[in-house]
Amino acid sequence: MVRAGLTTERLVRAGAELADEVGFDQVTVSALARRFDVKVASLYSHLKNSHDLKTRIALLALEELADHAADALAGRAGKDALSAYANVYRDYAREHPGRYEAARFRLDPETAAASAGGRHAQMTRAILRGYDLGEPDQTHAVRLLGSVFHGYVSLETAGGFSHSAPDSQESWTRILDALDTLLRTWPTP
Repeated sequence: MVRAGLTTERLVRAGAELADEVGFDQVTVSALARRFDVKVASLYSHLKNSHDLKTRIALLALEELADHAADALAGRAGKDALSAYANVYRDYAREHPGRYEAARFRLDPETAAASAGGRHAQMTRAILRGYDLGEPDQTHAVRLLGSVFHGYVSLETAGGFSHSAPDSQESWTRILDALDTLLRTWPTP
């Protein structure tokens, strides 16, 4: 019998909260069952296994990030759009560290194609159109931005910048200025 009140959506949201609390790698169906004080078997009518749970959390995180980014980008262009987009990722990683980690979970090609990941790529390319980059430079720039945003956020959330001056926010602002300059003066091969 299915426990009253348990739904796939509720379980996935609880799994996402658990990821933020203990880390995405610690999220399992067993841990989720403990959170609801139910037997693991009672969750299998909603979830196939821990991989299914992690996939669903990843999809939720990608959707949340895409929604936040779309809101932040509305009516913006150029450096203003670049900064707004970058700040969405940084803020999300700080507020939801487990979900941010989940957003990088490897999805199978079919699931990835149907996810909000495509929206992220479209928004990044929309920002880059403001810098008048064509292909293949646009693809190179998408990869550069993803690397810088993720790399900085990963180092910052791990405490990598807390031991010295200047303040991390000052560095972040300077990096966004440098990216804007680079994108405006993208080198030709």
